Amino acid sequence: MELKLARNELSAKPKSISLEKIEAEVENSGQKIFYFDRENSHKDLIALIEFFENKGLSVYHRSVKYGLDENEYMYEVHIL
Repeated sequence: MELKLARNELSAKPKSISLEKIEAEVENSGQKIFYFDRENSHKDLIALIEFFENKGLSVYHRSVKYGLDENEYMYEVHIL
C-alpha cells in the first residue's frame, strides 16, 4: 500500500511512502508521527491503522486544519 505524505508547499505534489517503510521507521524509533496528505482515501488510512493495531501498537489519528479553506487539512497519525 502506498500513502501520500503531507505537502511542504501548497503547490508541490505529495510524496509517496510505502507501508513497509512506515513499519521500518516505527520499529527503529519505537513511535512515530506521520502527516499524510488530504488526497489519501479514508479507507487507506483505516487500513493503515488496523495494520498497526493488529501488531499490538496503539494508533491515534485526527484531521489537522491549517487554514480557513475547507480543503486545507491533513491527517496526523501517531503510532506508539
